[in-house]
Parts: sequence; structure tokens; C-alpha cells
Amino acid sequence: MLRKRQAKIVATLGPSSSTFEMIESLFLEGADVFRLNFSHGSHEVHAQNYQYIREVEDKHKTLIGVLMDLQGPKIRVGKFENEKILLEAGQKFILDLQDKDGDQTRVTLPHPELFAAMKEGATLLLDDGKLKLTILEIHEDQIITQVEVGGELSNRKGVNIPDVLLPISALTEKDRVDLAFGLSLGVDCVALSFVQSPEDVMVARGIIGNRAKIISKLEKPLAIEHLEDIVNLSDGVMVARGDLGVEMPIQYVPSIQKRIIHLCRNVGKPVIVATQMLESMIQVPTPTRAEASDVATAVYDGADAVMLSAESASGSYPIEAVGMMDKIIQATEEDPYARVMWDAHKASAEIMEVDSVVFAAREIANLSDSLGIATFTASGRTVLRVVRERPYCPIFGLTQYDQIARFMTLLWGVRPALVDGIQNLDHMVEIACDAVKDILPGKNGQIVIMAGVPFGDAGPPNILRLVQI
Repeated sequence: MLRKRQAKIVATLGPSSSTFEMIESLFLEGADVFRLNFSHGSHEVHAQNYQYIREVEDKHKTLIGVLMDLQGPKIRVGKFENEKILLEAGQKFILDLQDKDGDQTRVTLPHPELFAAMKEGATLLLDDGKLKLTILEIHEDQIITQVEVGGELSNRKGVNIPDVLLPISALTEKDRVDLAFGLSLGVDCVALSFVQSPEDVMVARGIIGNRAKIISKLEKPLAIEHLEDIVNLSDGVMVARGDLGVEMPIQYVPSIQKRIIHLCRNVGKPVIVATQMLESMIQVPTPTRAEASDVATAVYDGADAVMLSAESASGSYPIEAVGMMDKIIQATEEDPYARVMWDAHKASAEIMEVDSVVFAAREIANLSDSLGIATFTASGRTVLRVVRERPYCPIFGLTQYDQIARFMTLLWGVRPALVDGIQNLDHMVEIACDAVKDILPGKNGQIVIMAGVPFGDAGPPNILRLVQI
């Protein structure tokens, strides 16, 4: 299905959207990639949703990406005798390893590996940052804190520790079980939560290999300190603004979002902007003006995709949320200023064979008012370099491999297609023309074809052909 926009939409599935009919409706409204959130839901539910996605794909003869999102090392306090307490500013409060319910003075923090990593003066943020504690003393089995910002604290609330490099892998035992299950289903991308360092990505790569693409979620201040290395090691990143806004002063989140998008554009990696994009549509059928501006800002900045979380997973208006996001993206991209922004932030071509061909293809396509650039790829790398150039025309990503084709559903401006292997130059032209005709039925015009010889090798492109359809 040909979208009338370049930026893509990622929609999270959940209780509000876990039927074939809902998934089909979300796709028809504009969802390009579906997110399976393994922080919630059983394996059986995720497997059923995955099956529904593939059935929608078959029914509409299209390609749909599936992103599995791992929970990561979520740190939580234990339970309370009376389910909740009220902390007051200035009081002392203890986090310890005792295996019993908490009270007004203490609660269990069932993560012994954290105690040695803590430092006096560090900040603890509880319940998504609503409560703030400062560490006064650290002992072998307890941490004594002072409440700086008080409030109600109930069972199993989350703990964020922004000042400390946590001695915890980004992949917990639960994540490893979930990951094996997701890979057995055939997910196209894996979102890695709470990445702190490049080593976290390398560990995940060692497990995943080439079976799926890795999307690193940037939600820890320490990840921002290693931003370039993490981006270079990942297949893409997600700006997870929820936890990022908890762990660092919220006024810095917009500038960090722009910095991440700009870096990803420079190196040719896809970036998803996520969290609270149309938050009010969880409960009402229209977003606020500020939310519409938030989505538009991500589009102006050149994000590959924007994501819906609870809006489509558990909200009352999942179809309307996807439809509204589709409308906002289209309206933003129709603004001539959007093209000015994309061109202004276009990175210079690098001194490498692939960029010289890609740069030439972009200029030829723009000057000849082409229907699009048809790019053959075995790994997706060539298409990523074309996307980096933000051409004025669509990009047709042609590949023999299902997983690569579905990964390209996440990329800005790309219309992926599964094609046969190339036998010779004439066959290359025939395949490209047939694919474009299928995607753009009834359209006449020129297309720019990119490929590499010898055919079948995963080398950089070294052929450009301008062909009339």
C-alpha cells in the first residue's frame, strides 16, 4: 500500500488492538510497523498478534515490519504492608534487602547487585520521577536516604538512578527468554531497553546475530555520553523520551532529541521518536495542539518514524490515533519548509564508493523528476545511504530477503518490495520496472536504477541506469 508520506508510523499493540480486525484497521489507517511490547502481555498473546500481522500482510499483498520491545532491567521497590505510604520531604527513608513488606520507614529494594555501585549524594527517582531521594549513607544491606520531594509511594513502583552506571546488563534473564521467543516467531527488529554503553549493544549482537535488526532505546543519560558509539553499533535507535525525561532535567530532552536525530541522519541510521506523542488520545478522540506540534517537530527534524505507545495499545481511540498521526505527518511534509529543513541538514557525501553513486542517483532523480530511485540491496546498507540523502522522489528498496524488506518499512521514504535475484543487466531493468509498476500502478515516467556487479555479491552499487516506464 502506497502511503502519501515519507515518515513512518510505529503502532504498539495491546489490549485495545489485539484482534485481526483492529490490526487490519490500524494498518489501513497508516501503521507501517507494529510494536510488540514484552513488558506486558504473554507469549501466547504476542504470538497471536504476530500471526494476525502476517495475515494482514498476506491479505493486502504488502510488507509490514514487526518490532519486539524488550522490557530491560526495570528496577522496582518491593511491597508495603498497607499497599502504599506517604513520604514527606525531609524524612529519612531506608531501602534494604529484607524479605518483608515495607512500612513508613523502609522498603525492600530487591537488587543486591546495585548496593555496591551506589554512591553518597546520588539521586534516586521513584514512580517515574514523582518522588526524589538523596543517598546519605550506603551499607552492605541498606541504603539510607533523605526525601527531597515527597508523595505517595505504592507497591512495585519503579526506581530510576540517573547518576550511577548500573552493574546490570541491558538483557535480563526475562529478556533472554523473550528474545529467543521473539526470534523464533520471526520478528524483524529488536528494541533493546535501557542501553547504558556500547557493550550492551555488543552483547545483544552476539545473541541476535543477523536474525533481526537492533534498535537501541536511548533513555539513560549515560547512553547519551556514549551516543556516537551506540549509534554506530546499532541498526537504528529510538528516542525513548519517557525515561529519558525522568533521568535528566526535562528541559534538555528536546535538544537531545534533535541531537540524536541529526547524528542518525549524518551516519545513515534510522531513528524513531517515541513516548507521549499523542498522549491525550488515550482518553479523547483528538490530540492537543501541543501534541500535534510535537509530531510535526519530529517530522521537520527528519525522523524516520514516530511511535504510538498506549495510544494504540490500551487507549480508547487506537484507530483515530493512527489516523491523526498520519494526517499530521502528511500536512507537515506538504509544507515547503519541511524540504528546506531536510536539505539544510543533509550531511555531505563521504569519500566512499557507495556515496558517490548514491549522490549521483539523487541528483539525476531530482533533475529528471523521476518516479523514484529503485535500489537493489542484500543487506539494506545501500538503501540507508539513499535515505540519508532525502531525495525528492520515493525510494524503492528491492531485495530478495524478507527480513531486510520488512526492516525497510521503518525507513524514511522507502517503499520495499521482494524481488528475484538478478541474472543480467536486462533482467535487472525488468525486475525494477515490474516492481515499480506494482507499487505505482498506472504511472508513467523515468526511474533511476541502482545495483552492483557482479550480481549476487553484497558489494556497493556501481551501476546507474535511467529507464522509462
